[in-house]
Amino acid sequence: MGFEMLDAAGHALVMLLDPYRLLMLSCGVVMGLVLGILPGIGGLSGTALLLPFTFTMDPYSAFALLLGLASTTSTGDPIPAIMFGVPGGAGSAATVLDGLPMARRGEAGRALSAAYMSSMMGGVFGAFLMAVTLPLLRPIMLFLGSPELLAFSALGISMVAVLSGNTPLRGLVAAGLGILIAMIGTDPQTGTLRWTFDFLYLWDGLPLVPVVLGLFALPELCDLAVARSSIASDMRYNATAGMWQGAKDCFTNWWLVLRCSWIGAAFGAVPGIGGAVIDWLAYGHAVRTEKGAAQSFGKGDVRGVIAAESANNAREGGALVPTVAFGVPGSAGMAILLGAFLIHGLVPGPDMLSKHLDITYAMVWSIALANILGAGLCYLFSGQFARLATLRYTLILPCVLGIIYIGAFEGSRSWGDLFSLLAFGVLGWTMKQMRWPRPPLILGLVLGDTVERYLFISVERYGYDWLARPIVVALLALAVYGLLRPLIDDVKQHGGFTRLVTGFGRPHFRAHNLFHVFMIVVVGGMVVAALAWPTNAKIVPLIVGSIALACATLGLLNEMFRPPEAAHGLADGTKAEIQQTIHMDLESDTGHLDTWVILRRAGIFFGWLIAFMASMAVIGLIPTVPIFVVGYMRLEGREPWRLVIPQAVGLTVFIYVVFDRLLNIPWPQTLLGMWFPALRAIIPSV
Repeated sequence: MGFEMLDAAGHALVMLLDPYRLLMLSCGVVMGLVLGILPGIGGLSGTALLLPFTFTMDPYSAFALLLGLASTTSTGDPIPAIMFGVPGGAGSAATVLDGLPMARRGEAGRALSAAYMSSMMGGVFGAFLMAVTLPLLRPIMLFLGSPELLAFSALGISMVAVLSGNTPLRGLVAAGLGILIAMIGTDPQTGTLRWTFDFLYLWDGLPLVPVVLGLFALPELCDLAVARSSIASDMRYNATAGMWQGAKDCFTNWWLVLRCSWIGAAFGAVPGIGGAVIDWLAYGHAVRTEKGAAQSFGKGDVRGVIAAESANNAREGGALVPTVAFGVPGSAGMAILLGAFLIHGLVPGPDMLSKHLDITYAMVWSIALANILGAGLCYLFSGQFARLATLRYTLILPCVLGIIYIGAFEGSRSWGDLFSLLAFGVLGWTMKQMRWPRPPLILGLVLGDTVERYLFISVERYGYDWLARPIVVALLALAVYGLLRPLIDDVKQHGGFTRLVTGFGRPHFRAHNLFHVFMIVVVGGMVVAALAWPTNAKIVPLIVGSIALACATLGLLNEMFRPPEAAHGLADGTKAEIQQTIHMDLESDTGHLDTWVILRRAGIFFGWLIAFMASMAVIGLIPTVPIFVVGYMRLEGREPWRLVIPQAVGLTVFIYVVFDRLLNIPWPQTLLGMWFPALRAIIPSV
């Protein structure tokens, strides 16, 4: 068997080194990097776009093109995450926590280099792991059923304890809200419409992309507009030195890279655990295991970038395992890849591990070579990317916001995506200002629907016997321990349970407690609405909602009756918990400003977003872009026309060519288009 594997791997490499196939691989890599840099677009659109072009290709060329794109989207993701705090995709949100602070203090080159190198190392390791373990994992994967997948999801949910940092109660409330949001839409068990408020858009649930961009992208851009400065003001860059140091950091922390790559590949092989979760799992692992992480992570520690990015790229190798072995896609991108199997007459399963083993190993080589080539291309332009951090906010925001709106619209391609983006943008900015961790909300949103689905399947198929399966018992025990550990540590920090109970003083209600009240009202309202639903539709929402409501109430009482700490501004918030661990989120850098100045400037920023949407509703997105760019640059920063006109024209042409002509995106319907249908033939976005 070993000789057969080596022979197939060697033959696959020879076939892939053909100049034409290398060209296809390179084209996929370039497209993957570009789509990764564009916030919210991701690799799905590109993979779907390329699929029809593979009809006339041989399998080696087809998979080289498709996997070249899929493997390197994650390599391009950290560029906007580090430079602007805007995740290129849901899988790079954790990179923002340490990448953006590094860029702010002038280490953008180092952060980018560490991201490229760790992405390459993680991607190659993931491909190697797949090559070695694919024939061995088949019997193991066949043993995993819905109970084990449920337990894996529960273990992922337990990571919310780590991602809550020094505020475990707030983290649990945020995670509970995320799980409830994940259940919005049509209940698959009974067909009940849950929290849809008669909006057709909500029937299929909230798409992940506008939620992630709203929670993580808009708050960082808002703070940039509030501070009215560049990302890294008064910094001089030595991009070459920074790149060398970033690469050196990856080799210095090689054991961290291997551990996180293993996490990425292992969880990538579990269907339903996507990239939006894997990078947080790896980041949380690094926080627990790395020396001094509690003091430095989230403040610009290069190890945080390395942990997230190495896991992010390794997941593609893992996701390919169930896709090839069972025809069960390990990710959304792999679901599209199954279309290529059908196109070329390949059937996932035993044949891919025997008769077509050389094609399987060609996929492995494609992933490995794509990661190496993608990292090399990124290094060529790393110096230019680093200099973006020195640009004024009025030069950055108009372009990034235009792309973000298009990325958010890719969620379900309806107006609801844009309203979701705005709503979660306000929620994300408020959570950031009040020092509520946002990662738990995303974790709950991604895994909540998965947990409920696997729970009902497990009960339906196995009754309650699934709870006695060995793997399930072990994973659930780890999950319970992971959830309870921070709460137990918090009690110890207060001097034990007795002292915790007796340490209350007179109540002090402060302004920041209003957000606790808001969360109680929202979660409580969702629980009350669920009471009228059928049993199968309401049982999980009621359990999750009750726990979240209890944690929110306990957290509010804890903050109100604890002796007040030193006063802080709105941007700093207050720490109700005194546990000296990491705040697992970005901290606002607007604390030097008066509270009312922050609120006024934030209101202006979100006012621009509302104006953008209003203009889109009337005349369409493409005509709105140049108007928005000109208006923002001239009114906000008094930028000279020699900068305004080229940027407005360039961005408009770029959006038209890439998104309208190449990707053929169906733009939102507009009032002008409804009144004058003939205009659609002239102006595409109308």
